[in-house]
Parts: sequence; structure tokens; C-alpha cells
Amino acid sequence: MAVDELDTRILRLLLEQPRTSVREYARILGVARGTLQARLDRLERDGVITGTAPAFSPAALGHPVLAFVHIEVTQGHLNDVGDALAGVPEIVEAFSITGGGDLLTRVVARDNAHLEDVIQKLISLPGVVRTRTEVALRERVPHRMLPLVESIGRTARR
Repeated sequence: MAVDELDTRILRLLLEQPRTSVREYARILGVARGTLQARLDRLERDGVITGTAPAFSPAALGHPVLAFVHIEVTQGHLNDVGDALAGVPEIVEAFSITGGGDLLTRVVARDNAHLEDVIQKLISLPGVVRTRTEVALRERVPHRMLPLVESIGRTARR
């Protein structure tokens, strides 16, 4: 989908001021409220805007340990294991991947002992051959979208 300069200004505003009203966004951007709403609707319909839920900190919720667990799956069982992962609340993301393993999960835990319990739960799932775990020490670049949006905006202006 083509994202123009106004779209990038809207996305930037959504990222910088997520709790502002549509009316206020329209005022800040200098566009009609109907124009802004039509743009927002299109961006949602096209899958650019995927949600409006607040972001939560697992650490503030008592789960400060972050690990990435690579899971190797028995051939033909990827979907079954993927479905089973959805039942493990400590898994906050899971992806099918190429390279070393079949799935990559982002796991949060209360402490290292809890992490070990989660990993043991994963190992016991039918279809899981082995796991490899990497514990994150410190977040160096937090999840972000603004630099990408700004880059797309610069491209759209050309």
C-alpha cells in the first residue's frame, strides 16, 4: 500500500500522542476531521494500523526475565506446536523462522527458576524435539516504529 506524507504525519502523531482525540489530531495536522477519519479507516483496513491497545511492561507485571527460546519441531508438527504455544501465558510472541530451529518464542518469567519451568513445559509438548534458550541481559533498542515511519515519510516526499 502506498503511504503518502499525510499518512506518515498521522502515524507519527499516533505514536507520539496515542491518547489524543481524532478531533485534536485533525486540528494539529490542519485537516478536516472527516479527512483524518477516512485516512485512519484506510490505514486500519490496509493493515498499517494493527491495534490500539496500550503497551504493558512484563517487568512491571512481575516478569523481569526475558528470554528467546528457539524450538525445533518434529517434521509435520509445526502447526500443532504453534497452537500449543498459545496456551503458555509466558510466551508473549512466537514466530516461524528459518535457520537454527523452526520457531522462535519470546518468553517472560518471574525469575530464572520460573524460566526453567516454562522451558520444561515447552520441552514436554508433543512434537518438540529440542529447545535452545538465550536470556536477554539488557534492552538496547526498545520496540519502536517512529524511525521507520519517518524514513517512509522522507521517501514519500520525494
